[in-house]
Amino acid sequence: MASISLQLVSILVQNRSFSSSLSMKPCLRNGYSILGLRRENKRSCGLNVVYACSTSSPYFGRFGGQSKEGSFSSFGVSPRSRASSVQKQKSGGSSEGGDSSKNLSGMLPFIVAATAVAALVNPATFSWVSQELYAPALGGIMLSIGIQMSLSDFALAAKRPVPLSVGLIAQYMMKPLLGLLIARSFAMPGIFYAGFVLMACVSGAQLCSYATFLSKGDVAVSILVNSSTTILSTVVTPILTGLLIGSVVPVDPIAMSKSILQVVFIPIALGLVLNTYAKPVVSILRPAMPFVAMFCTSLCIGSPLAINRSHILSPAGLHLVLPVVMFHTVAFIMGYWASKIPFLRQPEPVCRTISLCAGMQSSTLAGLLATQFLGSTHAVPAACSVVTMAIMGLCIASFWGNGYRFSDIPQLLFPQPTSAVEA
Repeated sequence: MASISLQLVSILVQNRSFSSSLSMKPCLRNGYSILGLRRENKRSCGLNVVYACSTSSPYFGRFGGQSKEGSFSSFGVSPRSRASSVQKQKSGGSSEGGDSSKNLSGMLPFIVAATAVAALVNPATFSWVSQELYAPALGGIMLSIGIQMSLSDFALAAKRPVPLSVGLIAQYMMKPLLGLLIARSFAMPGIFYAGFVLMACVSGAQLCSYATFLSKGDVAVSILVNSSTTILSTVVTPILTGLLIGSVVPVDPIAMSKSILQVVFIPIALGLVLNTYAKPVVSILRPAMPFVAMFCTSLCIGSPLAINRSHILSPAGLHLVLPVVMFHTVAFIMGYWASKIPFLRQPEPVCRTISLCAGMQSSTLAGLLATQFLGSTHAVPAACSVVTMAIMGLCIASFWGNGYRFSDIPQLLFPQPTSAVEA
């Protein structure tokens, strides 16, 4: 194994993209004998550290270099955990507020699942949440989003029009048609049909920004796409809903637009103004907002599930699970490959970002609109969607974040025996 390490170092030294100023030093990390090589990349002027490890046990897996500062190509150690620890050492630790927000975001799938179970097992837990409380709860979620935004986020729209265009096409052209197609293909009952299509017409979920972070995607693009789709939902969602289900269920686009304006646009605008002109106030509010958003999300999920428990547990309600799962699965795939179209082709991090933005819906908004304009039973698809998209989205993000690609799925499902590397 030691000879393999030396050969790897020799290959790196001979690579013309590196400068001749190389320094090597042996070290010991986690019980492995590691040869550290520091290199300077002329193209990106970045500084990387590459580890070639000689271990006492055979190594199975892939390896490769990365060009970002602070990244590691490692053999026998975890690149992700190692890079994270180095970054923490450089920065002296992250802020408590950021850690709190990230930890709560990571807990969201479990909280969503617990909320769903509690609402179905003991409906009284959430049945007290009336329609009058639903709108303020969603407004609290949107306010927590607004205070995280700044005017510079919107400046990205002019600088990165292609990713924004792909995201908007996936969100407001492909997904509404996908929702309509699935609803008709499964001959969805009338008590769920309009709510399912409405769920496909709303903006993307803000949770996808955290999922993008986990997947090593482009977080800036995620913020850009989600902010744009959320603000545009004030106009686009009522129009799409009227066009797609207006012949089935009467829809008042003007009233729906006013409702979205009240519970989405105004709280986000208020948060943006506070973050721009009242930063001391935001510094006080920001640590508490993740908890507020989590509490409000639980109310928005639990209420329709508890109120419509009998419909959900009926045969028609149980048949709703497959269409919801299929919708989100196809949306994730569709968003990814839409970014691979030749004339719109984007880098891999952006493709992952668009995929997550496309697959994760603002189903809490769909639930509110369904309750207000279509009837409480039409909020059931949205409640099921929240549970599904949160679990699926963060699982996919973790899959990508651990270094896997879609092409690795057959090998993971059907692993083939690999011979050990001989020293």
